Amino acid sequence: MTAPYLRIADELRRRLARLRPGDRVPSTRQLVRDQGVALATAAKALDVLRQEGLIEAVPRVGYVVAAPAQPRPRRRPAADALDVGRIVAAALDLADEEGLDAVSMRGLAGRLGVPAMSLYRHVPDKDALIVLLGDAGFADFAEPEQVTGWRDRLAASARAQWALYRRRPWLAQLNPLGRPIPSPNLARHADFMMASLEGLGLSADTQMTLHITLFSYVRGIAANLEAEARAQAESGVDEDDWMDRQGREFEALAATGSYPAFARVLGGLAAGYDFNLDTLFEFGLNALLEGFAGIIREAGYDRADPELF
Repeated sequence: MTAPYLRIADELRRRLARLRPGDRVPSTRQLVRDQGVALATAAKALDVLRQEGLIEAVPRVGYVVAAPAQPRPRRRPAADALDVGRIVAAALDLADEEGLDAVSMRGLAGRLGVPAMSLYRHVPDKDALIVLLGDAGFADFAEPEQVTGWRDRLAASARAQWALYRRRPWLAQLNPLGRPIPSPNLARHADFMMASLEGLGLSADTQMTLHITLFSYVRGIAANLEAEARAQAESGVDEDDWMDRQGREFEALAATGSYPAFARVLGGLAAGYDFNLDTLFEFGLNALLEGFAGIIREAGYDRADPELF
């Protein structure tokens, strides 16, 4: 009897013959829904085609038909060739391609072409994997260099954090405020921000609160990146198309008279509202840092020096 993942791979091969290079291939989650199989089975099916050179992964898009599509013999790596670095690297690729929800021990084993139990020799469980994955994701965090002044340093650090989320939106799902992950690379980021607040007359408690507030602001705005990518991938409708389709519904809601302030603002947007996350991020960042300046002033730090504020 043919294994389910091989059956799915055969079916996909036939479909690929009708597609062009660059055309999208069903994602792992789509195969789970369409085929009624486990995540690991779907991942193994796609991995067969990937190792044959028929498909390739494109970050934030998923698998597409490879160009040129030249099959190559499949090589199944030995389980004893695994190590933590290889496992984390594969998890990082999977998260970059399909989002954090696609990362599981079984799905990762299917991608690596090894038995799921072999992963547990190196990583005790999924929680430990996520900690390693998060640290690897934040390894690319580029702290600003040669920036002076608390405000400029915090602004530059926040923008570097935002840029990283732009590259890896799934990272914004990690590190809940009440349960931070013990990540050396995140600690490096925190150290830079806290060093920026030293010598300003702030208590340790206030320094920690300001750091958490700024970090969580950037993370909160960035959470929309992954959510939108997922919604667009599943629906095929981008933000602009969605707003165009919903425009009349919002107008009808305003016309009920139940929300007068909302209706007045909506009516004042003659050219519509240009929703842009980068613009929204910068607006909120500047407002937040202005609030920080007030807190520093209240701490009594050199109010006579206008360059600090």
